[in-house]
Amino acid sequence: MAGKIIIERLEFQGRCGVTSEERRRPQPLAVDLELTCQTEPAAASDDIHSAVDYAQVADRVLAVGATQNCALLETFAERLLAMLFSEFPVEWAKIWLRKLEPPLKHVTGSVGVQLERSRLLHHIHDAGPTPARFLVQQLHRLPKGKALDVAAGAGRNALYLAAQGFHVDAIDRDEAAMVHLAATAKQRNLPNLTARTVDLERATDERPEFPKQEYDVIAVFFYLHRALFPALLESLKPHGVLIYETFIIDNYLRHHHPRRWEFCLAHNELLRLTSTLRVLSYDEDEHNGSHGQGPAYTAQLVAQQAGPSRLLHEAT
Repeated sequence: MAGKIIIERLEFQGRCGVTSEERRRPQPLAVDLELTCQTEPAAASDDIHSAVDYAQVADRVLAVGATQNCALLETFAERLLAMLFSEFPVEWAKIWLRKLEPPLKHVTGSVGVQLERSRLLHHIHDAGPTPARFLVQQLHRLPKGKALDVAAGAGRNALYLAAQGFHVDAIDRDEAAMVHLAATAKQRNLPNLTARTVDLERATDERPEFPKQEYDVIAVFFYLHRALFPALLESLKPHGVLIYETFIIDNYLRHHHPRRWEFCLAHNELLRLTSTLRVLSYDEDEHNGSHGQGPAYTAQLVAQQAGPSRLLHEAT
């Protein structure tokens, strides 16, 4: 049986403020908690050890709160939520964190944020988006160096490559997604990732987003704009590697996805579009875990740009 534990107006001194001046000294904060957990064992046994002890919860909130130094209440509240889900068997949590004496002229009460989340959603939120399975499988084939993630979206592959030590440029037409990706990279301490808003399908012959012989790796996942292929290939360094996965026509015929067949590759079309590269791996089939929505029929390619013989290069 699920019940709720409610703790109201737990006050403590904490450091939180956009400016360094505000964070320099602790200020009075308060938090309200509403926690859903299993209460039946405690009710049956009348034993505190079978319960989520609200005194322990309060003590831990105070202890964690005293160690924080955050610019935003949102960040502060997220860290408190992470502690609650990590240390206590709660299934759902709601938190209201506020400044009791905010440095705002016309505010006579408090200012704060409210967050609520289930344990499952917290784990999904905490883990972040997972990279494409094909990218993980082929990581050993990718030369370390500078990587470009084309149509990066939420940035799952860009974040993965950056965490593996690549210097990553992520580009996408979605400005909000790029702003969020840049913030995520900063939060994860990944200064080797940059995110830029680029309209990849604009009508132009100029492609400054694809400098010639710039990248050791170019990654494209579930995006197809055939006019980009010449620029993509020219942007690879000698011996640079293109890793590409997107839908083939079978997926449209069987699952009616994507919504237009033009967004799918014909059989062997990806090989023709990249015919100047040396194929390291290629497969057209139904693949699991491709785009986070179950099995899909995709083409998977890893191919390498030509370049001077490595043996000759090493000999000189």
